[in-house]
Amino acid sequence: MSQDSFQAKGTLEAGGKTVEIYRLSAVEGAETLPYSLKVLLENLLRTEDGANITADHVRALAQWDADAEPDTEIQFTPARVIMQDFTGVPCIVDLATMREAVEDLGGSAEKVNPLSPAELVIDHSVQIDSYGSNQSFERNVELEYERNGERYQFLRWGQGAFDDFKVVPPGTGIVHQVNIEHLARVVMERDGVAYPDTCVGTDSHTTMENGLGVLGWGVGGIEAEAAMLGQPVSMLIPRVVGFKITGEIPAGVTATDVVLTITEMLRKHGVVGKFVEFHGEGVASIPLANRATIGNMSPEFGSTCAIFPIDDITMEYLRLTGRSDEQVALVEAYAKEQGMWHDPSRELRFSEHLELDLSTVVPSIAGPKRPQDRILLSEAKDSFRKVLPTYVKGAEGDDGAASSFPASDPSPQGTKDGLNGGSKPAEDGDGHDRPHKVVTLTRGDQSFDIDHGIVSIASITSCTNTSNPSVMLAAGLLAKNASEKGLRVKPWVKTSMAPGSKVVTEYYEKAGLWPALKDLGYHLVGYGCTTCIGNSGPLPEDISAAVNENDLAVTSVLSGNRNFEGRINPDVKMNYLASPPLVVAYALAGTMDFDFENEALGQDADGNDVFLRDIWPSAEDVQTTIDSSIDRDMFVTQYADVFAGDDRWKNLDTPEGNTFEWDSESTYVRKPPYFEGMTMELTPVEDISGARVLAKLGDSVTTDHISPAGSIKADSPAGVYLAEKGVDRKDFNSYGSRRGNHEVMIRGTFANIRLKNMLLDGVEGGFTRNFLDGGEQTTIYQAAEAYQEAGVPLVILSGKEYGSGSSRDWAAKGTRLLGVKAVIAESYERIHRSNLIGMGVLPLQFPEGESADSLGLDGTETFDISGITELNEGRTPKTVKVTASKEGGENIEFDAVVRIDTPGERDYYLNDGILQYVLRNLVDA
Repeated sequence: MSQDSFQAKGTLEAGGKTVEIYRLSAVEGAETLPYSLKVLLENLLRTEDGANITADHVRALAQWDADAEPDTEIQFTPARVIMQDFTGVPCIVDLATMREAVEDLGGSAEKVNPLSPAELVIDHSVQIDSYGSNQSFERNVELEYERNGERYQFLRWGQGAFDDFKVVPPGTGIVHQVNIEHLARVVMERDGVAYPDTCVGTDSHTTMENGLGVLGWGVGGIEAEAAMLGQPVSMLIPRVVGFKITGEIPAGVTATDVVLTITEMLRKHGVVGKFVEFHGEGVASIPLANRATIGNMSPEFGSTCAIFPIDDITMEYLRLTGRSDEQVALVEAYAKEQGMWHDPSRELRFSEHLELDLSTVVPSIAGPKRPQDRILLSEAKDSFRKVLPTYVKGAEGDDGAASSFPASDPSPQGTKDGLNGGSKPAEDGDGHDRPHKVVTLTRGDQSFDIDHGIVSIASITSCTNTSNPSVMLAAGLLAKNASEKGLRVKPWVKTSMAPGSKVVTEYYEKAGLWPALKDLGYHLVGYGCTTCIGNSGPLPEDISAAVNENDLAVTSVLSGNRNFEGRINPDVKMNYLASPPLVVAYALAGTMDFDFENEALGQDADGNDVFLRDIWPSAEDVQTTIDSSIDRDMFVTQYADVFAGDDRWKNLDTPEGNTFEWDSESTYVRKPPYFEGMTMELTPVEDISGARVLAKLGDSVTTDHISPAGSIKADSPAGVYLAEKGVDRKDFNSYGSRRGNHEVMIRGTFANIRLKNMLLDGVEGGFTRNFLDGGEQTTIYQAAEAYQEAGVPLVILSGKEYGSGSSRDWAAKGTRLLGVKAVIAESYERIHRSNLIGMGVLPLQFPEGESADSLGLDGTETFDISGITELNEGRTPKTVKVTASKEGGENIEFDAVVRIDTPGERDYYLNDGILQYVLRNLVDA
């Protein structure tokens, strides 16, 4: 019960009934707050308990100084939690483990239950093994169940064992699309109280719900578990960037183009740790699906959220997607009563201002390795040619990498040339030199040539765009136009269509677009994240062999949100993000070395050249198709029984009981060691001495680099472990599918094939030097194991933006279980820094303007870190003293900034982690 110091509690008539609300108008200053902070203000009013949340917190938020740097901590209590299966399985594994730990500490297992609604959508496990066939979907789902049966049995147990926990079974849709189309409430009502729907999720793209006006963002699995168990999210009142929208999107420009433009603008502006809020007259011209696409990309520009307020467009979408009349009425009445309804004329307080005239947006793609690296489509060929030499030489896009090549290729065409990946340059008639390595392949009676730059994967995938009818139907219409003109996808391109929900399949059917899509190889392969998360499946054997034997730098084009190096497919070096229609266009072109304006995609039956402009659907055609093929009944039908699942799901052999029966032979689900030896008493924090460097890393090391992801190689530590357990190579599956087994995940931490550890020269992947063994090269896992046996703590040195990207809990869990006690970086991405603390790892920052290199650290030093013990006295030191001792006796000393930013984070660190903190509180309660 709220203490209600401001007498804000009242009632509201909406949807034919009376509900209790906490009126923002009771607090001075609320009216001019940005929409996002109004949501937080209501949250504080409703949860004011006089201890963790006080009247002073409410006043601090209402009187928020837009120009000030964040310094006031508040406790935000999310209304619900959403998970996908990769990140959700470890959450439920941890909850199951906590049930046993509570009993061990003298409590009751039933205490461990979600206190807020928690929903998990299984969408990350489907892999594109089969494509280009009417049987592809069924075959991929069959393989998904074969590989993931143990995990799915476990999740079905959890659905029965835990209260307020629901699972959306496989083959249904992508988590964020299911969220905005069905799960999101926009305004919640529980126990007669109405309040804004707020939701944190275990996937960084949870921000897609921001398009609906739902405040939420991605958190690590460890934070999500705490939120499920009633723990608030500790945060500083953020700066809010007001992003004014004017104008309208011009013809020929897609939502993807808008998103890539906004991503580039916001990444350049700098929004890490900030809220972004869209406002202005132009907001009304942005369809809900486009808003969701923009919100989805929030992690790519680095903001905590990227939110749109509620307006008529929101209401139209809620009606279209089958929400009840009562719910729609409640949302509208509540938003208007609380001043949360979008009013472009209302002056709101913002910390910073940006503006975009939508009419200035032009067609774009992004790549070859970061979402914020936008390229005008008209300049895509030149951009590709500029960067290709660095990939062929192995520098892979590094700025300033050598671009000169030997004058001649001494080896026969089609064989590896021994020039460290170098290939013969060629003058192509347009003044551009670019390396070539032509390899001729034969399939049956068909021969074709492949070269550097071929598009090996062209995939319509991921939540970013597959929620958006405008681009999905544009892709279908482009395919139809191309098919009618006799165009064909190149034989080396792996095509795939992975819609975000079954509604997409239904409107493709109604619009009559499936035949043309299939004609170009775009058959349904599954409902899941697939290519965007590395589940692209293997390339055709002949293509894969040619790529690897000849060290070809080939590309993928996908309609996803992430294109980090090494992420999409181990054979593919360069990855580009594009809208769904452009994905199809690049499949037709077959290469990134293509100018759509001046080069023909092929010829029609009469021998006339066909250009992209000849098959690109008009905005009118797209809108007419949307109007005629999408209706409310589709959503009502598809979501009527969304938690039931198919016969495969229903027939899973599922254990029962309050605690889970762990299978000691399982290679998918194992009881983790987090609570072993834990007592109710805190163990005092100690300074770190004699630590060695496990890895010295550069800038922009993402959680993709740190966290286990993608396929498991046979010769990797994880592959060796699985082989020793009797698992066949074909059944290794992906790291993501085995997130419930800490033994696999530890072995895959820092094992990304593109990781560059500067302790080694010219070596990529999960390797380091073991200084206990004379500095010999070994795997990171083997070195960590040796250090732990010797009782030697470890540190990681890194550059700027450490931990950017997806909110992967295993990036922090794996770091902890490898024995890393501290990370010293130049700067951090918000979620990963928080997750490190949540796992008891100390995040430190180099002094302003300094780095490992500027201080003369090469990673061979022994590190002592002192001053941490001040935390035991209830204070967080601003800095701690770091002494790095070189072998020759020289010492390098500096004061590292302690990045424990809030009292709540200090409590987690003192408890050795957030789970231990929650567990002790549960037992105390």
